[in-house]
Amino acid sequence: MLTSIERYEHFIYTIPEHFPSVRKSTLVFIRRGVSIGILQGQLFFPNDIVLRVTEALTFAAGHGRITRYSYEVWRGSEKLYWYDSQPHPDDPSLAATHPHHKHVPPDIKHHRIPAPGLSFTQPNLPFLIREIEETLLASGREG
Repeated sequence: MLTSIERYEHFIYTIPEHFPSVRKSTLVFIRRGVSIGILQGQLFFPNDIVLRVTEALTFAAGHGRITRYSYEVWRGSEKLYWYDSQPHPDDPSLAATHPHHKHVPPDIKHHRIPAPGLSFTQPNLPFLIREIEETLLASGREG
């Protein structure tokens, strides 16, 4: 899906069709040139769960790449956790998935764990949606 801007846009704008747990999407892909774009917006789930998305992408020679990202998961006004690609080379516990990591409670700003499900070369949204479905929606399955 990261083979062209057009394919990625199609994927983004059809997420609710492929993931029924997504009740609403405000994702917008903003082209910043022939091969660069920014993805911004939110995905809304049952139980007041929201995934806030920001990605910067570049597409060249048939290969797309996410150059940076931030994904935040909220329940109402409470930030549950977030992922970002800010490098922390001084933290050896994150080396296995450097620079991909997840911020989790307690001390959500400073408590980071490796994030093996994220990539710069594959779309991250399917992983993030499945994670929300399995960890935040599984107990009260809503259709």
